Amino acid sequence: MDYKISSRNAHVDYVVDEHVSIKMKTGEAWKSYAPVAILLLVIIGLTVWSFISGTATREGLPSINLLSGTLLIIVGLVAGLIGGIIGTGGCSVMLPILHFWLGFPAPIAIGTTLFAVIFTAVSGGYGHLVHGNVDKRAMLWLGGFGMIGVIFGSWLFIQLTAQISLLGLILGLVFLWPAIRMIWESHARRKELKEGNIIPGSKFGKGIFGFIVGILTGVVGLGGGYAFVPGMIYLFGAPVYITMGTSLATIIPLAVVGGSIKLAQGFVFLGAGLILAAGTIIGAQVAVAIIRRFKPTTLKLIFGLYFLYVSMKFVTAYFGIMIW
Repeated sequence: MDYKISSRNAHVDYVVDEHVSIKMKTGEAWKSYAPVAILLLVIIGLTVWSFISGTATREGLPSINLLSGTLLIIVGLVAGLIGGIIGTGGCSVMLPILHFWLGFPAPIAIGTTLFAVIFTAVSGGYGHLVHGNVDKRAMLWLGGFGMIGVIFGSWLFIQLTAQISLLGLILGLVFLWPAIRMIWESHARRKELKEGNIIPGSKFGKGIFGFIVGILTGVVGLGGGYAFVPGMIYLFGAPVYITMGTSLATIIPLAVVGGSIKLAQGFVFLGAGLILAAGTIIGAQVAVAIIRRFKPTTLKLIFGLYFLYVSMKFVTAYFGIMIW
């Protein structure tokens, strides 16, 4: 009799523990995905409003229909997915596709891309903050001075919009950096990963670095991950995981300031930017789930070659040579 009672008690304890475990997992999942779900709802609401109010379309730009809308979602998904796997922002994927294959003028492609990455950075940056992958002090120095750089870069951008070919040349030269970095890292021997939760180096050095990246963000519309990630690792000797999180969190203020300025200046195709944003957020979450199934070195080689092609396309166009 005592044996039966103890067996029943053990079964009850097991069921209770299992129930508690399920509730805890559900709570953790909700904590991780609730902000993403809320952000998607906000984007959907803004998208619906922009189409109803007529602000989603722009005269002289490609119209958004079922086909182009689907293409924009796919571009956003791919950008978020690749950015999440290889540790760069989705800007480097979105910008050349918008310009070369979807027919957006360079200034509009730059502004729309930077606007879209606001939502991606907020989504990804929150996840890293929750998991403690952000050096908050370094983020403040990089982001604070970075915002000043974005404002100055946005002023330079206005001066360059009248010289589209020169702007294209600058874009081509900037794309050389992620291209070389990815190709090199795909072949480089891996060193032992450093551990820790602090990015070493002087506050002044981080501020100057953030300011320079901010200027580039204001001029060429790339979020900054292409520069922040290798810069923090190779210039400051930062641990890799803290670098990824801090980079994405730092992009938030840069993208918010830069994207808002581009929107106010009239260089954002609002409908396209919101659709891209929805796609990148979903793609980034998928990347988190499947990242361990891919070899980052292989992907870096593929996209390093792609960025090299994009760079050559921009540079040769400046000299009047068009390559397919």
